[in-house]
Amino acid sequence: MSITILDGGMGQELLARSGIEPTGLWSTQLLMDSPELVYGVHNDYFLSGAQIATTCTYPLHRDRLKPFDLEHMFEAFHRRACEIARKARNDFGTGLVAGSLGPTTRSYRPDLALPVDEATQVYAEIAQIQAPFVDLFICETMSSVGQARGALLGAMAAGKPVWLAVTVDDSDGTKLRSAEPLEQILSVVEELKPQALLINCSLPEAVDQSMPVLSSCSLPYGAYANGFTSITTDFKYADANVNLLKKRTDLGPKSYADFVDGWINLGATIVGGCCEVGPAHIREIKARHGKR
Repeated sequence: MSITILDGGMGQELLARSGIEPTGLWSTQLLMDSPELVYGVHNDYFLSGAQIATTCTYPLHRDRLKPFDLEHMFEAFHRRACEIARKARNDFGTGLVAGSLGPTTRSYRPDLALPVDEATQVYAEIAQIQAPFVDLFICETMSSVGQARGALLGAMAAGKPVWLAVTVDDSDGTKLRSAEPLEQILSVVEELKPQALLINCSLPEAVDQSMPVLSSCSLPYGAYANGFTSITTDFKYADANVNLLKKRTDLGPKSYADFVDGWINLGATIVGGCCEVGPAHIREIKARHGKR
């Protein structure tokens, strides 16, 4: 069985390397101020065994830039992030570039998701900007069926392969964060036919619960979990930033890779890491599964 190894988290890795206090712009702050750090993270993931560089564009939405008077930089930031990821891949000599399309408004807030028709337009605009630079798109951290549908429809308009990554309830991995059963996402992927279905930015223990649900999917599937202790209620609201979230102390490379081993045993063929999962974790996954 061939295993595709994703990279790990970008935003939290950038913050750790920069030493700056997080802002509401999150990774966009470092893309703007220290693009060389973004290149360095991509490069280190490739050196650790990742086969895909995910662009530093997860929070790059007009509604997130507008409060900082940066909406005029929307297209330029997307191009910059894509060019950096592409250069890192080209310099390394192999691999793919995946354009990251994150949720609008706030992560983990399915109640704030745009109507499907409006979301389709939002994601189509991003996909058209990124398409000349990327090999595929990943619609990441989608928290509800409707949110996933809008992102997929928009991303698919650019004519490139699209992967869908949904986030599940940390206490019950058989449910999306909207409380909808995870199995409801299967009908969406069967209808729209993305190239892969993933679980992301959830506790690895919750991902364990998700994998049996995904096993009935006809698509390649997998997961990339986060390394937070939990997604706090306070973090989900306006003006909050990631300093409200705590990194786990019990999820080093070997323990994280143990979770990944379990997902692969349940049929996952695409694995990697999300927030607080770094190059050392990817290196351990590569050591265990890179030759399959």
